[in-house]
Amino acid sequence: MPEQQRRRFSRIRFASGAKLAVGAERRDCEVIDLSMKGALVAGMHGDAAAVGTPCALEITLGEDDRIRMEGVIAHKEAGRLGVAWREIDLDSLTHLRRLLELNLGDPELLGRELGALIAD
Repeated sequence: MPEQQRRRFSRIRFASGAKLAVGAERRDCEVIDLSMKGALVAGMHGDAAAVGTPCALEITLGEDDRIRMEGVIAHKEAGRLGVAWREIDLDSLTHLRRLLELNLGDPELLGRELGALIAD
């Protein structure tokens, strides 16, 4: 099944710098896109980023606003890593929801995705 059909959460393009921690390694990376359940990042290489490895991602939105989440490396290909959230704090979830709301342009779609997230 093509990945687009398997995907349950809409992705938005979101070019932003971030920090990704994998094991003891913490590096700057570039966020390529975001969804209610994950992110695609570029700039992390090496064996420390194996699929299934726990990680933490921090995206700086402004001086005091950040999205912080813990997750796992879900996939890797061509210098890019897919990160799947496992834990996210309420403030970060609020920022993520607002970003998606502004970029999706479909409040009903976002509502369905929030429902699917809660059901997981």
